Amino acid sequence: MFEYRQVLVRMRQGDSDRDIARGGLMGRKKLTTVRRQAEARGWLDPAQPLPDDAVIAGVFGRSPHLPHTCVSTAEPFREQIRSWAAAGVQGTTIHAALQRNHGYTGSYDAVKRMLRRLAAERHPVGTTTILEFAPADAAQVDFGAGPVLRHESGLPLKTWIFVMTLCWSRHQYAEIVLDQTVETWLACHRRAFEWFGGCPGRVIIDNAKCAIIKACRYEPAVQRSYAALAEGYGFRIDACPPHDPAKKGIVESGVKYVKKSFVPLREFRDLTDANRQLREWVSQQAGTREHGTTRDQPLARFAIERPLLTRLPDVPPVLAVWSEVKVHTDGHVVYKNVLYSVPFTLVGKQLWLKATDTVVQAFHRHELVATHPRLRKPGDRHTVRDHQPPEAQAWLEHDPQWCLARAKDIGPACHAVILAMFNDKVLVNLRGAQGLVRLREKYGDVRLNAACERALAFANPKYRTVKTILDKGLDSEQAATQTPAPSDTYLNGGRFGRDLQSILLH
Repeated sequence: MFEYRQVLVRMRQGDSDRDIARGGLMGRKKLTTVRRQAEARGWLDPAQPLPDDAVIAGVFGRSPHLPHTCVSTAEPFREQIRSWAAAGVQGTTIHAALQRNHGYTGSYDAVKRMLRRLAAERHPVGTTTILEFAPADAAQVDFGAGPVLRHESGLPLKTWIFVMTLCWSRHQYAEIVLDQTVETWLACHRRAFEWFGGCPGRVIIDNAKCAIIKACRYEPAVQRSYAALAEGYGFRIDACPPHDPAKKGIVESGVKYVKKSFVPLREFRDLTDANRQLREWVSQQAGTREHGTTRDQPLARFAIERPLLTRLPDVPPVLAVWSEVKVHTDGHVVYKNVLYSVPFTLVGKQLWLKATDTVVQAFHRHELVATHPRLRKPGDRHTVRDHQPPEAQAWLEHDPQWCLARAKDIGPACHAVILAMFNDKVLVNLRGAQGLVRLREKYGDVRLNAACERALAFANPKYRTVKTILDKGLDSEQAATQTPAPSDTYLNGGRFGRDLQSILLH
């Protein structure tokens, strides 16, 4: 409207369209239209006052501050749409209900525009509220993209910047990390509290998976590991509503400040060197600058805030990551690509795993069922023999040396049969040797050794041979003394068959 009024003033002063266009206010084609409309309405008469902006806007255009001149087809149903929208009814459903119940003939786009106007009335766009924080009351935490480092192999290494900012003093802790896992999240909190020399009353965070497992405006579900850390240090977790980062605007600005002021035009040899430079920058430059909001140095305000922070515990709480795992059919659970055994009776069940830097513990219904040393190499496995089924334990414990020692106790013939089985160039025969030794429980050492003698006599030292001899009672001394030589036996048609003469004698 200012431009239109300036054009009208110059026209009333007698300036030509060419002169006005040369000044850059408006093009000659548009000036022709304006002059025609102004002459028709008598606006170019210097004796008459210029019209108001509303009148000019009604002729040449509409000011964004003026009310809409076009009435929406959904306007008669404004209040009904308002109540439905407040109840959470979606736009397509509202449009269908208007057509069905009220004979509405307008388009769905008209309903959408009405819903947008109603939402703007409830929540004006761009309005914010300045939050006030008392000293030591709160800190805000966030991650931001960090500098790209170089791995030893020469490959680029992506990093993130962890930033914790005290809300009152604006003093901050910053650290460059390689991931955003729960372990890194917890460890960064510990180092931040040690950097500050105390702990704030609450920590304001967003809904990162390392802290919140289910985002919700009213009842967010906190990660169990993070909840344990908060309990250990005595701070409360304050999660922002979903999709509302403005609630932690202090640390959002802090992350941008680190990314724009520290990262550019610097060279880093490795991660250690990058964090050394970052700590020096926070203490020397970021901490001593005049903050744009507080108009004071963060370190100067931190000197007042530090004594008010909660004192750190004498013994730092153990950093433990909790995760829910399922027991596989092999009696192991997997954590960080490493296998840990649990009692075989828990196969198929859900367990809680507590992992620290040195120990991994498994819990079933709050009862500790397994403890293992923490392994780091993917693919490693730690198995406790007592966790396996009895038959598996027996097979593992009863190795060849155990079988040979038991066979030697039974008798020389049994020992010879076991040796022959283990000397087989094709089969391992460990289970066969274990089964042969267990026959003593049913038949006794004397009969088992005699059966082994008979098996050796027929040059067939196998488990099935000895078992058949025992089952048929061919291990008696009389049967053994009447047994023909192995060569005669094979000629007569069978290993355990008797020749015709021996049959006639009986």
